[in-house]
Amino acid sequence: MIPKSIIEKEISNLSSTLKPITAQMHTWAEKSIFLKWGVLSRGKFHCFECAHSWKPESQSKSCQKFIKCTSCGGKLKIQGCNQVHFREIEYFGVLDVCQDYQVVRIICSHKHMKKNVTPTYSHKEVMQHWINPKGEVRTMSLSTNVFSHAYDAWQYYSSLEIRPKNFQNSPKYQINPYKVYPHMKVLPILKRNGFKTGVYNIAPQILFTALLKDSIAETILKAKQTSLLSYYLQSPHQKILRNWQAVKVCLKNNYIITDYTIWEDYIATLQWFKKDLSCPSFVCPENLNASHDKLVAKKRELQRKKYLIKMRAEIQKVQKVYAEEKKCFFGLCFSHQNLNITVLENVQDFMEEGDILQHCIFTNEYHKKNNSLLFSARIDNIPVETIEVSLSKMEITQCRGIKNNKSKHHKLIMSLMKKNLYQIHSRMKKGKSVKR
Repeated sequence: MIPKSIIEKEISNLSSTLKPITAQMHTWAEKSIFLKWGVLSRGKFHCFECAHSWKPESQSKSCQKFIKCTSCGGKLKIQGCNQVHFREIEYFGVLDVCQDYQVVRIICSHKHMKKNVTPTYSHKEVMQHWINPKGEVRTMSLSTNVFSHAYDAWQYYSSLEIRPKNFQNSPKYQINPYKVYPHMKVLPILKRNGFKTGVYNIAPQILFTALLKDSIAETILKAKQTSLLSYYLQSPHQKILRNWQAVKVCLKNNYIITDYTIWEDYIATLQWFKKDLSCPSFVCPENLNASHDKLVAKKRELQRKKYLIKMRAEIQKVQKVYAEEKKCFFGLCFSHQNLNITVLENVQDFMEEGDILQHCIFTNEYHKKNNSLLFSARIDNIPVETIEVSLSKMEITQCRGIKNNKSKHHKLIMSLMKKNLYQIHSRMKKGKSVKR
């Protein structure tokens, strides 16, 4: 893109005045940003760092993912195939200052490896981020291959050109270099805003932009909460902004959040209970997961109680309909010693039975099922199972105890019900004749 505005022309001119990336920087990158590789080929280990080869001591050694070279002592990552040459690509960054701009220079490095040959390297500066003291960024980069699916398929023969401002959020401009060259030049304002030497696995251009434009990022960094800073910059800002009062309490008390997703959910639950988010005992729990689970359980129980209160009001409405449909079966009772099986005659009984046995006959509104008849099996008047009978097939559909499991009385209950299905059928016939 041809520079058009005054700023674009200024950056293009300043770029040509930058010192070239030095051989010392290249040497540092070659030692620092690449893994050491090896391969097992034709029964021998081959080190791609020093070109040494040797036979494994045992069969088990040949199955390891990492092994130490017996010559250079390097810890080698073993390729899983007999590939005898391959290439690794990695990025490193150089921080520079030019007039009032912080410049983040991105270099793409290639490591070419081949069996029995020491590796060769090539380096090319592919991008420059120019950041002014207000945190505004303009980017220069090489062209990319439009026919490639990779966003960073650079055309290395092209030159650095200014890129459109609206392309700034493209993935290619968000490349995070694996490491940053340790001899850094940074703007004084960045040092004032908390930057020292670490980028904390955050793309430098993103970190610097945040420190220059966002007071929250500056506050978090000065509090040395680097993992929180990384989360803040990589996640939607609204999450932290929404809980900023609570975050400030954490920073003030040097509280480290171990799981941000759980913590944010926990804070949302505290807000639901209208708790004071300026209180460290609430915001900074010793055991985050346990406190979160306890609070969620409490909320669930309160919601359930509110739901039941609402349901009790509706019970009075549906009771008349239920009684009208099932009144011909009311009074049915089958007994054997201390076992009694009776028809559930009230919708209230459905709710109580569901609560005691922790199943869904009330929440799933079994009282509204026209073709079903529900019984409660009780031992010494304590519910042990609920039985559903299909009125059209005159058979037992299901018979379930606590948490939908069978009780130890299941066989006896099933036997007693099957013996008395004829009584249900008889009541149903009488009910139909009365309606006629």
